[in-house]
Amino acid sequence: MKNFYIINVIYLLLLVLPFNLYSQISSEEQKGTRTIYLIRHGEYDQTDSTDSDIGKKLTPLGIAQARLVSTRLKGMPVEFSSLTSSTMTRARETAMVISQDFPELKLQQSTLIRECTPPTWRKDIMADETESDLNMCAKNLEAAFTEYFLPSPDGNDRNDIIVCHGNVIRYFVTKILKADPMSWLQMSIANCSLTIIRILPDGSMKLAAYNDIGHIPPNMQTETGGNNSPKELMIPENK
Repeated sequence: MKNFYIINVIYLLLLVLPFNLYSQISSEEQKGTRTIYLIRHGEYDQTDSTDSDIGKKLTPLGIAQARLVSTRLKGMPVEFSSLTSSTMTRARETAMVISQDFPELKLQQSTLIRECTPPTWRKDIMADETESDLNMCAKNLEAAFTEYFLPSPDGNDRNDIIVCHGNVIRYFVTKILKADPMSWLQMSIANCSLTIIRILPDGSMKLAAYNDIGHIPPNMQTETGGNNSPKELMIPENK
């Protein structure tokens, strides 16, 4: 009986020790990792014809989507380092909702991550764009990529939240995957979806998640420009 007990202990040690050793190695390899959480804004009023810095505000559904993604972030076992949004109303308002759960983070804004249309193979899309607008968009997004997608500056782990737009996120993903940036339209992306990028100390980048909407119930999921069924946050009338 004693020998049986000793054999079981040795067996358990053989199972546990490699796992612990692997965990230590993984922890060392990940030290100084920068993780960027890209969030697309919530659904907004597309019928509003006013300027995107003043109008085109979030709908009630868009606000609810923002609260859901914020709750998802709040439940993660990480300490967030920063919160940045585009200057456009729909992204700014989404970030403002998120900031309620993270009052310790000062909300910063950047014009470099505003929605724009970068060059693509789709002729129907290009027909509505001027060459100067296309070039300016690509220039801004390249500048944003250079500014934000850097290794952690101090050797410590960082977790940065960036709230921006569908075209912007898709363009960044093509850069991460070292794909042709003109292929950004080959991906769809939902409102308040979560895309996660990890940047290792050596500067290499990994796409950890793309267009994750597991935090949003199916009946609340939307894609701006997509074939969405009407969704209203209100009590239905009795019939």
